[in-house]
Amino acid sequence: MSYRKDHQFSLSKAGYTEHLGIDFDKISKDELNQLWLETVQNGMHGLCFSIYEDGQSPGDVITKEQVKRRMQIIKPYTDWVRSFSCIEGNEHVPVVAKELGIKTLVGAWLGSDMDLNKKEIDGLIKLAQDGYVDIAAVGNEVMYRGDLTEEQLLEYIHTVKEALPNITVGYVDAYYEFSQRPKITEACDVILSNCYPYWEGCPIEYSLNHMQQMFGQATDAGQGKKVIITETGWPSQGAGLNAAQPSAKNAMKYFIDTQAWSRKNDIEVFYFSSFDESWKVGDEGDVGAYWGLWDKDEKLKF
Repeated sequence: MSYRKDHQFSLSKAGYTEHLGIDFDKISKDELNQLWLETVQNGMHGLCFSIYEDGQSPGDVITKEQVKRRMQIIKPYTDWVRSFSCIEGNEHVPVVAKELGIKTLVGAWLGSDMDLNKKEIDGLIKLAQDGYVDIAAVGNEVMYRGDLTEEQLLEYIHTVKEALPNITVGYVDAYYEFSQRPKITEACDVILSNCYPYWEGCPIEYSLNHMQQMFGQATDAGQGKKVIITETGWPSQGAGLNAAQPSAKNAMKYFIDTQAWSRKNDIEVFYFSSFDESWKVGDEGDVGAYWGLWDKDEKLKF
């Protein structure tokens, strides 16, 4: 997900209440660092799995050994992992996760290349039939990017649902897409919602409340269906976006606030992301490389 001109944070619309998270003015830098580390060590529902090492990018074929090394690093801290593709080594992610006792939200990456889409869908179905998929995600932000029509995406969703009648199937997109596309929302067993206050230029002070509003909009659209936040996070460095500013301090605050809120309210969140990935600068600018809890060298950041 990235910047969209028609989706920007407005203070006048924020409706912020007491849900502002921790107050920087009341704790020292050392106390913030310690609270962040304790929050990581206490564990979380889910992590988005960053598969690519420095120098790698989508299109490279990743080995099972690399996936296993990275998965073992995050294993003590998460109950679930989310993957984004079922080809080019990404198929190892759910297999290794299951071997290590971690639950899986497995995604098939869909785009404008129909041949690759078929490989992704076939791969997702096979992984699920082999017992490696707890939740199947058919596409990620396809409507947001405009890669397919609604009808094309719906056909893929129905294909997977028919092949996997005993697996929970959903589609991942920005929270507001589920309000705007009721046919897709209806086709999903579960609403898989990406919620990024940062990409709407929201200042860190109001980010928790704004994320709660995003979740609320997806919940309203779901009309009783379960909503999972499949991505949310805050970058630790890079160029800012309007009032949203990357920094170590802001990244720690956002992570702590998100985990505390989700735990208190029993909301399932997949935090983005596990490791920094340098390749993402191409799509998002320099800020794209700094969303991980671990740095690109697989060390905890703070």
